[in-house]
Amino acid sequence: MAVSFLARDVSDLCLGKPPLRSLSTAATVADALAVLKNSDESFISVWLCCEHEKEKEQCRCVGKVCMVDVICYLCKEDNLLSPSSALNQPISVILPKDCSLVVHLQPSSSLLEAIDLILQGAQNLVVPILTTKRSGVSRRKQHLKASSTINSHNGCEFCWLTQEDVIRFLLGSIGVFTPLPALSLDSLGIISSDVLAIDYFSPASSAVGAISKSLTQQTSVAILDSDGTFIGEISPFTLGSCDETVVAAIATLSAGDLMAYIDCGGPPEDLVRVVKARLKEKSLEKMLQEFTILSSCESLHAAFSSSSDEESPTRTMTRSGRYSRSSSYSARMVRKAEAIVCHPKSSLIAVMIQAIAHRVNYLWVIEDDCSLVGIVTFSNMLKVFREHLETM
Repeated sequence: MAVSFLARDVSDLCLGKPPLRSLSTAATVADALAVLKNSDESFISVWLCCEHEKEKEQCRCVGKVCMVDVICYLCKEDNLLSPSSALNQPISVILPKDCSLVVHLQPSSSLLEAIDLILQGAQNLVVPILTTKRSGVSRRKQHLKASSTINSHNGCEFCWLTQEDVIRFLLGSIGVFTPLPALSLDSLGIISSDVLAIDYFSPASSAVGAISKSLTQQTSVAILDSDGTFIGEISPFTLGSCDETVVAAIATLSAGDLMAYIDCGGPPEDLVRVVKARLKEKSLEKMLQEFTILSSCESLHAAFSSSSDEESPTRTMTRSGRYSRSSSYSARMVRKAEAIVCHPKSSLIAVMIQAIAHRVNYLWVIEDDCSLVGIVTFSNMLKVFREHLETM
């Protein structure tokens, strides 16, 4: 069984994966924003295509962008004052500078190669989709008709594999690794104490750098009280379900209030009023108006401008077909803003199942008194599995 497992290649993990939606490096931030708001996908791939004299056009995925990239970019002081100008900038301004986050890989590459690349820092492995001549062509045409952002590159379509895909695959063959899955996190030594954290009462704007870093690390930002007790988190996953108008909340609220604001139930009305008042104090009302015009998003603007208490909580349908409740919340695969936690004595397999069930790449590790021990990530787990494979 171990031999057959080691013989697996990445094409086995690509079965049923949809083709990537993509943008050109020539696109603008506004283009990326429009695609993200009208897509069910959290990330959009960015491609660079070059013409060669004696060769066909060669394209390569050079990175990925998500709503959190746009939000953090718009939170910069100059961009708060002129969001329309910021959105007209090339997509390269929000593209992560670390090119190793996205790596191309052939379908025939081994599972071990994929794990090694992830452990070296890759977040997404871009793999050509293998299709049969009979079914692949018609399926490709259907996808192209469905969305103009799904492109064929170098004569074929691509999908990408993530850490979650690999962990999910390993979970399906977990018996190969016995007794490893039953061991506790602390006994395996995979709890990292190097976490991103912010005080509950600190300005949310002071957490923007940490939010951006957590996106790169595929983790989150812990919110702690003055005693170091774990209160919750500002998760890129949850923040990514918002639209660009959440920048107004980041610019005006505390970290603790922002945590409540981005909850998938929509922000409390008292926080909406606080944001409105503080925008006036900071002379940033124009910012919200520009966002509303550029995105054709009516829900948050209506909540801020309405003088009727009955209008604020009304559910309205945004242009992209998502419901929102007087907020920048969208219904795109989100979870409750509550942080997902485990205990140092939790078993590896229990934590794997918990993370996959909640669609997160990490779990906070806390003691019974809610004091924060650290964080355990998919990368930590993969390192243990990789070391075990060397002994097989």
